[in-house]
Amino acid sequence: MSEFNFGGEFAWFPTPETIENSHLHRFMRQQGLATLAELQAKSVEDIAWFWDATLRYLDIQFYTPYSTIVDLAGGIAWPQWCVGGEMNIVHNCLDKWMGTPTETATALRWEGEEGVVQTLTYAHLRREVNRCANALRGLGLGKGDAIGLYMPMTPEIAIALLAIAKIGGVILPLFSGYGAGAIATRLADAEAKALFCADGAYRRGRVVDMKATADEALAAARSVQHVIVHRRTGHDIPWTPGRDHWWHDLMPTQAEEAANERTGAEDMIMIIYTSGTTGRPKGAVHTHCGFPLKAAQDMAMVMDVQPGEVMYWMTDMGWMMGPWEVFGTLLVGGAMLFYDGAPDFPDVDRLWKLAADHGVTHLGVSPTLIRALMAHGAGPVKRHDLSRLRAFGSTGEPWNPDPWNWLFQVVGEGRRPILNYSGGTEISGGIIAGNVLTPLKPAAFAGPVPGIAADVVDDDGNPLRGAVGELVIRRPWIGMTRGFWRDPDRYIETYWSRFPDVWVHGDFAAIDADGQWYILGRSDDTIKVAGKRLGPAEVESILVGHPAVVEAGAVGVPHAVKGSALVCFVVPQAGAAASPALAAELMELVAQEMGKALKPQAVIFVPDLPKTRNAKVMRRVLRAAYLDQPAGDLSALVNPEVVEEIRRMGRLVDW
Repeated sequence: MSEFNFGGEFAWFPTPETIENSHLHRFMRQQGLATLAELQAKSVEDIAWFWDATLRYLDIQFYTPYSTIVDLAGGIAWPQWCVGGEMNIVHNCLDKWMGTPTETATALRWEGEEGVVQTLTYAHLRREVNRCANALRGLGLGKGDAIGLYMPMTPEIAIALLAIAKIGGVILPLFSGYGAGAIATRLADAEAKALFCADGAYRRGRVVDMKATADEALAAARSVQHVIVHRRTGHDIPWTPGRDHWWHDLMPTQAEEAANERTGAEDMIMIIYTSGTTGRPKGAVHTHCGFPLKAAQDMAMVMDVQPGEVMYWMTDMGWMMGPWEVFGTLLVGGAMLFYDGAPDFPDVDRLWKLAADHGVTHLGVSPTLIRALMAHGAGPVKRHDLSRLRAFGSTGEPWNPDPWNWLFQVVGEGRRPILNYSGGTEISGGIIAGNVLTPLKPAAFAGPVPGIAADVVDDDGNPLRGAVGELVIRRPWIGMTRGFWRDPDRYIETYWSRFPDVWVHGDFAAIDADGQWYILGRSDDTIKVAGKRLGPAEVESILVGHPAVVEAGAVGVPHAVKGSALVCFVVPQAGAAASPALAAELMELVAQEMGKALKPQAVIFVPDLPKTRNAKVMRRVLRAAYLDQPAGDLSALVNPEVVEEIRRMGRLVDW
């Protein structure tokens, strides 16, 4: 394992008022616990106590109470939660708030790229969800039926998601940027019976057709019997009579009341597909008492969203943070903001304007976005009143220090915490995160989320401190996936096969001397040069520290002597000359910081890095494109066109 030397000084400290008013403090006080460390220890030593107490804190209501909170008879990889309980999560999201002050509070705010704004209260949202549920039942859809969501981030996608859960169906979120092949694969694998889609979406003032893409996918997904189409853009679209239904024709005639399906707590609520390096996508299975409850726990205990506060996470419903935002905000009585459009259109201040106009209190961003926006300086930020903004959330990829400090100092005015958050689709939220009780260092995490028995281990599975190792989890938690859809062996192989009864997440992590945690990229992105193992984020931080560099990606490629050699891909700043001289300068910069043995074999200038919608850099795609090898599943990329450009640049480099 390589020595870890990221660290730094603490940058943010909570005020006594922040601590006193926090969810965490209230929960600890209710449980008679004095410190966060005491809570963390007890939460993983006695998981039954912790999750039972958390469900009570969140006021999760059951039609039939569970007899046992968790049953581990099937082994640590296959726990059963809320055994014997009957519930429907939509009751807890909407129905239970009726007759309380939350009934008239805002549940969802929406703005379209063209400037249209809509606000739905909890009561209004409930009525629309009931209408949608009645429409689905009228089409013959019900419990156990998988229904796809292929729509932009409009109120209708939240309504549809909740309506599917209400009737006991299975939510199948699909990334709005998918091509037909990716949609077809997922619909067919889940044997979906229906699909919600939109005619199109707006991106930078242009219409992006979605219905034609959906139709192409449906030619290969024969199980889909009904398509419900929301008119978003109004452009002409293909139509299949009998199968296709307009949202605006179907919904207004439905009754405003609808019964919740009485589902078992462990009945499936959602399959979320994640892309793999090889093979078909993995369908993470989630239940009514799983994903939504972990999302709500993290919304409260990590993000500290209070009733009436507004969460805006820049996301797509096809990424887990979309359903996470819907379930999490509604279960804690908060509000969500959706925006359908580009965050820098028609001007670079669009994100800050959104936050100001909608009173955003919690803003979820990615380091990639901040690197792009910081290039425009503080001016666009200072045009807007961000006084309601209380905290940032961040996930998707590791931070580099410079953009973290820019967000914290310029936008956060040195007083708003950046609550770093890392976990995954199969986790239903975070493994490690920041919180509002303990100080934070730049780019760091305060530690594991309560209830998550996280650790960093060496190659033999032993705990490791002060060095880079594997991120693992030693105990089950309520949000863990119930396996991969129709592929239990792949689930076990992916997470449980390396160490006995230990979940190996696949992230490179480290814990410094002050107990702060760091994520340093995917462990399968590990680069090992001449016996020295390093995470790509360390190299990338050095490169983006250069004034001529916007973004960077580092990968290892085969080398006859060293085993692997380091190759770096760099997106230059506007106006910077992508020259051999700059490449040589960057190679020397890495060598000075990391040692001569780790000097890059090549620095390649590219127009963009292959990224998913949540801004994760797909390093395996960089490596495959550079080596002119098959790149695997590219369906999650927002910019697949860049792959061929990287291939072309790779062929021009003599190595």
